[in-house]
Amino acid sequence: MSEICLGCVKDLCGPRVQAQLAQIKGDQYNARKLVSRPLISNALDKSERKPASLRAGKVNMDVDLEVEERLYLGLDFGTSGARYALIDKEGKIRAEGKREYPLYMSEETIDWVKSWRTTLFGLLEDIPVSFRPAVASISIDGTSATTMIVDSKTGEPLCKPLLYNQSCPEALPTVKAIAPANHTVCSGSSTLCKLVSWWSSSDAPNISAVLLHQADWLLWLLHGKLGVSDYNNALKVGYDPEVESYPPWLLSQPYSSVLPRVQAPGTTIGSIKESIRTQFGFSEDCVICTGTTDSIAAFLAARANHPGKAVTSLGSTLAIKLLSTKRVEDARFGVYSHRLDDKWLVGGASNTGGAVLRQIFTDDQLEKLSQQINPAETSPFDYYPLQDIGERFPVADPKMEPRLHPRPESDVEYLHGILESIARIEAKGYNLLKELGATPVEEVFTAGGGSKNEKWIKIRARVLGLPVHKALQTEAAYGAALLAMKGAFAQ
Repeated sequence: MSEICLGCVKDLCGPRVQAQLAQIKGDQYNARKLVSRPLISNALDKSERKPASLRAGKVNMDVDLEVEERLYLGLDFGTSGARYALIDKEGKIRAEGKREYPLYMSEETIDWVKSWRTTLFGLLEDIPVSFRPAVASISIDGTSATTMIVDSKTGEPLCKPLLYNQSCPEALPTVKAIAPANHTVCSGSSTLCKLVSWWSSSDAPNISAVLLHQADWLLWLLHGKLGVSDYNNALKVGYDPEVESYPPWLLSQPYSSVLPRVQAPGTTIGSIKESIRTQFGFSEDCVICTGTTDSIAAFLAARANHPGKAVTSLGSTLAIKLLSTKRVEDARFGVYSHRLDDKWLVGGASNTGGAVLRQIFTDDQLEKLSQQINPAETSPFDYYPLQDIGERFPVADPKMEPRLHPRPESDVEYLHGILESIARIEAKGYNLLKELGATPVEEVFTAGGGSKNEKWIKIRARVLGLPVHKALQTEAAYGAALLAMKGAFAQ
């Protein structure tokens, strides 16, 4: 049985994994790519230093490639942009970079398909040319429940992607009628609800189609074998990772023909397409491996290897993952479990997070105002920060409205109140998991952009009543690279 092995991931990282030396600011949507920042060893004399490629966000150029050295590429497609991380067998980052999603418009909405495709090939172009022949494997993570219905022959989308936070409440009664009570799919934002919503359209039953998740489709662009997913992404369409199959109640439905075949995350799908290989200069034996969701990739990057250890990803949204010995699922609260070896990653994802902060403050304001906050003091303000109407965890309520008032005169107090309110939502999530039977949380590692805010970490530690740390590796792209390494080593 092919699985993600926590011990293997820990071993692959090794003791020489280094903390990232710089963070690239900005998650705003636009077409710009970021300027390179070389990470150069201090041991090198200035005359010996090599210039970093202007195509890469950050490049580690301090050590030349050894003969026959192999590298492993992970790409993370998050809610506000995409990153890549290129690591060696010891887990050391050799190159990394970031691109913001370009704003392509179609019928007054963002053309996400074109944006994601452009970003993928832009990131591949950003990888230093000298490193590309050494890439042994590639894996990609994407946002959970971001759903694409594509032509089963051409792979081209048949409708606009249904994003991670989009709800299809009209399909929920149909899904609840066939699924077990409180199943993961019994949420309006589940992949299955999105599939049922599409299937209910007039022409859907007569179209040859296949369902893919964001990561699946991006990987397909690289390997060309249509209809492959992984059991982390497939969870919210109804796949049962415990028995490694779709359940009978789902297979008996007419739209089951649209479901993808499923492999374990970090397993080989096939070789990279020859056209892609020659275009970018990858090796002939470079393989493409199944991916995972962005929050699981962040968990893998943080290396929280024991039950009771947890990772909170604070990006545009908030996602928590707790390593538990018991599987816990309850759609009433938006709680679900992903399989990880013989344990379970229990958690959920809220619509609160950094995107709300950026609606109110600039990056510069966030930095300066945060410095003035006393994290030991309790904020009197009780907010529920959301970008729009609708919440999915720790309460699955598509009609929940944002609560960001009253606003005090002091921006410092306002930011303090928002940060603390997000921390309370996080605490409510972990408390709920315990009530439902998961292993109690003992320690929290932090990933995502929010991990850079030291005052927020202290506020969260006080609210949670637990040790809270910034993860050594904070980027999901690093976790995706570990999956790519796993797939290459398993061949």
